[in-house]
Amino acid sequence: MHETLMTANGLTKRFGGLAAVNAVSLTLWRDRIHAVIGPNGAGKSTLTNLLSGDLPPTAGQVTLGGVDITGWTPERISRQGLGRSYQKTNIFQPFSVWDNVRLAAQSRDAQQPWNPVRWMQSTARARATNERANRAIDLAGLGPRRDAVAGTISHGEQRQLEIAMTLATEPQVLLLDEPLAGMGVAEAQRMVELLLRLKKDHAMLLVEHDMDAVFALADHLTVMVNGQVIASGPPDEIRGNADVQAAYLGEEHA
Repeated sequence: MHETLMTANGLTKRFGGLAAVNAVSLTLWRDRIHAVIGPNGAGKSTLTNLLSGDLPPTAGQVTLGGVDITGWTPERISRQGLGRSYQKTNIFQPFSVWDNVRLAAQSRDAQQPWNPVRWMQSTARARATNERANRAIDLAGLGPRRDAVAGTISHGEQRQLEIAMTLATEPQVLLLDEPLAGMGVAEAQRMVELLLRLKKDHAMLLVEHDMDAVFALADHLTVMVNGQVIASGPPDEIRGNADVQAAYLGEEHA
C-alpha cells in the first residue's frame, strides 16, 4: 500500500455566486503522481491554491501528513511538508542558482530572535542549510549550473531551479502547476525525467496541459470541468471515458 500524505475532502471555493471549485475530493500518495487536467477555467489552479493555503476554502477539509491543515497560512503549510511551484517562474533572476536555492533552504529554519549565546548553534544550522541547498541543486540536475546567474540560464533550467528551491525546503508533497509550460521537446523530456526521479520520495499533484507528458507521468488522473470532478481514475480508464472525451481530451487521445 502507498502511504497517504495529503487528502482533500469536499473542498469548495466560492467567489460570490460562482463555485470555482465545487466539492472536490482527492488523495495524494507517496511514490504516485496524481495529475489534474481540464480545460481553461476548470478550477485546477484554484484547487492548487486551496491545497497550498494561498486561498482559504469556503468548505471542506485538507489534511497533510495526517494533520488537519484547513485554513493554515502557506508558510505554516510549507513547514508541515508541502512544496509548491507556480505557473510563472518564481526566482530571483539577478542571483546565482546557488543563492536562490540557499535562500529557499534558509526559509525552512525556525525564525528566532538573535542571541549571541547561540552563535555556535547558528554555525551548525548554516552548515545544515548549505547541505540542504547542495542536495536540492544536485537532485534537480543543476550541479554544473550552480554558480550561473539565474537570469542567464535557459527557461527549462529556470523551471528546474524553481523545483530545486522547492526541494530545499524538504517537502513530502509537491504541488506542480504547469512545470512544462513554454518548454521545447528536449527541455520537456528533461523535466519528465526529473519528476520521475522525484516520485519515489514524494507525493505529487501535477497540473499540466501537455497531455503527452501527463500520460507519461501520471499514475492517477482527475478531470475537472467547471469546478467539478467529472472523472477520476487510472490513465487508461480516463483515456477511454466518453464523458472526458466529449468534455476535454478530444479524438486525438481516444
